[in-house]
Amino acid sequence: MAHLCGLCLALRGDHGQFARVVTNYDGLLISVLTEAQTAGDGGKSGKSGGRRTAGPCPLRGMRTASVARGEGARLAAAVSLVLASAKVRDHVADGDGLLARRPVALAARRVADSWGRAGARTGADVGFDTAVLVDAVDRQVGIEALAGPGTPVLAVTEPTETATAAAFAHTAHLAGRPANAAPLAEAGRLFGRLAHLLDAVEDQAADAASGAWNPLTATGTPLTEARRLADDAVHGIRLALREAEFTDGRLAHLLLVHELPRSVDRAFGTASCGHAPTRTPEPRGAFGPPQGPYAPQHPQPPHGPYDPSRGGNPFGGEPPRPGKRGFWAGCAAAVGLCCTCKACCADEFEGPWSGKKREGLCSGCDCGDCDCSCCEACQCCECCECCSCCDC
Repeated sequence: MAHLCGLCLALRGDHGQFARVVTNYDGLLISVLTEAQTAGDGGKSGKSGGRRTAGPCPLRGMRTASVARGEGARLAAAVSLVLASAKVRDHVADGDGLLARRPVALAARRVADSWGRAGARTGADVGFDTAVLVDAVDRQVGIEALAGPGTPVLAVTEPTETATAAAFAHTAHLAGRPANAAPLAEAGRLFGRLAHLLDAVEDQAADAASGAWNPLTATGTPLTEARRLADDAVHGIRLALREAEFTDGRLAHLLLVHELPRSVDRAFGTASCGHAPTRTPEPRGAFGPPQGPYAPQHPQPPHGPYDPSRGGNPFGGEPPRPGKRGFWAGCAAAVGLCCTCKACCADEFEGPWSGKKREGLCSGCDCGDCDCSCCEACQCCECCECCSCCDC
């Protein structure tokens, strides 16, 4: 949450309040990777920027919080703005929804152009050329137009892979660790592939109903092949991260080694609650069973790759202090609980008005006690069964 809030505040600080709408979970990985390579240097490198205390926010239950700052957060903001700009222009070109109306389309195009210029300025400030992102988006349009049955789906995901590889690699330069650029570029390339594939899997039914373009449908790629490619990408990211040197890589390890396999399972409908008490047979991927440590029992709608509502707060950070809130602050906190699904998915959460701890609906799941030394070392899991998803 410190990195998510840091990205949001970096957008506001450089580009105004409205820019905060492009805050996204994938973008915060750039901030995480930058800090993972610079944490503990006391800010001597001048790159990570450390943490600062931010004021109350409705999405944090009107609490203050320690948030990430520095060039990592600004790079994440630049990438988020440029990609959001491209996405809006794509929707305008397709005439989606209200954007089919000319006045709305003109306004949206102006916003997209503004975001693109703003992202380029911030990217230049941190030494990152956003032209590689713009080029990737432009090539994506042409590739999709030419793709058809028999086209390799990896040809469609290539622009996304190139863009994320460039962004991940630049975190090594921000952190003053140029040797990390190659392995992080590989991790970024595979992360881009995985994100593109999972979006295609999750949207395939809706795209078919609406007649929208979907890479799996257009290329005739079966779900079994998509699953094999997703499992390969997860495994490749794990291997690439082993080649990189981190000062404190625990959060990056949690998100990219432990959470990504769960995202794959959710997208393919082979896992749901992160604390399901029993296992059920699951389809095998390229590297054995799906990497998620627990099997499904009560399916729920899929979440994004880094939804903080699962299991409380996987991003770390200090939990808010309990205490009673006023009526309006409690209302804001209740909205936050509903929007993030904490009331149903978190192990426990604070009552919006009383501040007292309450159990989430999935909190009755039991995954046993853990005395596993490797889990204690990485401090990113509560059950030793999770070690089945990595070689930590």
